[in-house]
Amino acid sequence: MKTGSAPTTVKEDAATASSNAAVTGTSPVFPAAAPERQTRRAVVQLLLEEGPITATQIGQELGLSAAGVRRHIDALMESGEAQEAAPAVVRHRGRGRPAKQFQITAQGRAKLSHAYDDLAGAALRQLREIGGDAAIMDFARRRVQALLGSVTRAVDRPQSALAGSAGADDVPADDVPADDVSAPGEAAAQDVSADEVKATADDIAGAFNSAGFAATTRPVGGGVQICQHHCPVSHVAEEFPELCEAEREAFTELLGTHVQQLATIANGDCACTTHVPLTSLSPVAPVPVVPVPVGSASVVSVLGASEAPSSGRPEPPQ
Repeated sequence: MKTGSAPTTVKEDAATASSNAAVTGTSPVFPAAAPERQTRRAVVQLLLEEGPITATQIGQELGLSAAGVRRHIDALMESGEAQEAAPAVVRHRGRGRPAKQFQITAQGRAKLSHAYDDLAGAALRQLREIGGDAAIMDFARRRVQALLGSVTRAVDRPQSALAGSAGADDVPADDVPADDVSAPGEAAAQDVSADEVKATADDIAGAFNSAGFAATTRPVGGGVQICQHHCPVSHVAEEFPELCEAEREAFTELLGTHVQQLATIANGDCACTTHVPLTSLSPVAPVPVVPVPVGSASVVSVLGASEAPSSGRPEPPQ
């Protein structure tokens, strides 16, 4: 199941273009209805959130002619902000040569909003000097806890909230023997169902969307992947991988099963991809949360938000 929707700002721009067209009598095509840079920005956004994507798909999304799309793609490729997708990434069905697909590059992603990178990096370096590596990990855990605080753990999800979950196996809470009820903090040691894990993975993606990570979920084989097409803190995470490790720990705790981090933007990949198995689910112990040293909480606001778009289509790991 895929979460998220088509890029909001792109759709709003398209609506604006149509409105302008009604007033001016022009065709609702971006070059005629909006500044060139607005169109270029919309193309970049699609490459970020929907890539790899074909020129035809870009034209359909934005109401651009083939020549218009080509002009923007050529300009972005010349500036190093876009590139053709690697052949292994492109899925082709049917006869004939597959259509070229394009995606944003690391250089293009770097031109997005990273206004607080220097400040965040300096703050974390200072925190490391004061409290050592343990303080960085404590902060990273607190940060991801703030991002995912609204997500219900898979083991705690009410069965009635899961589509198709009702059945003979459902037992009212009052009928469960006292010996089978885990104390707070021990619930993750229970078994969880695939439906519970899927629902929780979708909620995790939604929470990251709200923080500007352009996250989605998609079924892959016997599992589901949580994919973040944008990372507002990727430049900081290059120096402080604890940020990525804390996310993996949080995913494991919330999903109630071990997960595998397949790729990260901080390591130069096109997306942060975490694989969550849905078969042979194994219970895991909860991850302890250690209080952050006094004076470091203010950094949360530096790393917890972005002006980046909030939805996208995940890309399989390289």
